[in-house]
Amino acid sequence: MNYDIIIIGSGPGGYVAAIRASQLGMKVAVVEKAEIGGVCLNWGCIPTKSLLKSAQVYDYIKHSENYGIKVGEYKADFSEIIARSRAIAEQMSKGVQYLFKKNKITGLQGFGKLAGENTVEVIDNEGKTEKYTAKHIILATGSRSKELPNLKQDGKKIIGYREALTLEKQPESMIVAGSGAIGTELAFFYNSIGTQVTLIEFLPNVLPLEDEDVSKQIGRSLKKAKIKVMVSSAVEKVEIIDEKCVATVHSKGKEIKVEAEIVLSAVGVVPNLEHIGLEETGIELEKDKIKVDDFYRTNVKNIYAIGDIVHGQALAHVASAEGITCVEKIAGLNPAPVDYGKVPGAVYTTPEVASVGLTEKQAVEAGYEVKVGKFPYTASGKATVAGNRDGFIKLVFDAKSDKLLGAHFVGLNVTEMIAEAVVSLKLGAKGHDLIKSIHPHPTMSEAIMEAAAAAYDEVIHI
Repeated sequence: MNYDIIIIGSGPGGYVAAIRASQLGMKVAVVEKAEIGGVCLNWGCIPTKSLLKSAQVYDYIKHSENYGIKVGEYKADFSEIIARSRAIAEQMSKGVQYLFKKNKITGLQGFGKLAGENTVEVIDNEGKTEKYTAKHIILATGSRSKELPNLKQDGKKIIGYREALTLEKQPESMIVAGSGAIGTELAFFYNSIGTQVTLIEFLPNVLPLEDEDVSKQIGRSLKKAKIKVMVSSAVEKVEIIDEKCVATVHSKGKEIKVEAEIVLSAVGVVPNLEHIGLEETGIELEKDKIKVDDFYRTNVKNIYAIGDIVHGQALAHVASAEGITCVEKIAGLNPAPVDYGKVPGAVYTTPEVASVGLTEKQAVEAGYEVKVGKFPYTASGKATVAGNRDGFIKLVFDAKSDKLLGAHFVGLNVTEMIAEAVVSLKLGAKGHDLIKSIHPHPTMSEAIMEAAAAAYDEVIHI
């Protein structure tokens, strides 16, 4: 059957692209080898946030007396927490299936492979192959957990993020190798419900891609939560001895043995590029990712690529933006290229982290003279009421133009607040635009106004 567009992969890049293409009048099919919704809905963004919400509720119960509430006996039921997470993932996947039906999108179950510039082979679970043709093909195959040669995952004692979401029983202890978003979020979750966690990071700070002040704050919060943090450290090898994982860790010039029931490898992700017909089709790669132009066209006519398999931040919302831009260009519209300098990031630790734009260090290295405004949540009435005063709002401005260059938040609910900074960056807002924009009081968000005021020595109120 001939389609206008066939998309290989149904994650947040693929399914969003499919829906937008259908809205623009195209006949669309999506190939998916596993669950509709891809890793994000089924094994990433959604189920991890379910786990973290359960941990947050448990933490509130543990500290309920701080709010004047006494509770009786309570415990974290690990199997029920996992079951809730899986049920939510399934519910969200069904939601995408409904959107496919509503938008008349054909789902093709199986492994998708390029078989020419207008042909896709779909291999089902029984090995049967069908060929489909389309005017345009979009690759959106996503990524998977990265394996280090010295940290091979066996799915039982040395695991990746997928296994961490479906363990049959809660481990008493866990080593987490890697302190990016995946590692820190899962470290916080397991620690919150009683697992002894050791977090090991190769670089000098946890969350090393964040602004240095943010990284240091999260480092303090991890230690406050009684998570053992080892920075400037690397796992050299892991041996299984008497059902225990014994990790040899090279840390600041010393060799240290760390023991745990399970090791979680969270050292990043790698793009799914194998066996999808790139070599046969002649598609060019650049540093292990597919080379595309501003509208995601590869060097082969009619074939496009989006999401984690192309250069850019490996984030669900980035893949969605790329998918929309790609299909709008195919449809003959005139979309603007995605601005990767204004992409927000979010980490759902306790406290949360959110950021957009340049860090203070990046701004200085780029040649800007900067003004920095910082407002601590210890001075926030709403944060005090909420019982969580850890964190701050930090804004970086160009001292010459007063334009916002970057925003770096750490604190309760900041992932819900970062969009204000994204819009401000996009519109070229200046410091006094934020100061003079009335924010409701008392809220967490008024700290943005306060941070802008601090940059210009204009103290407002608590």
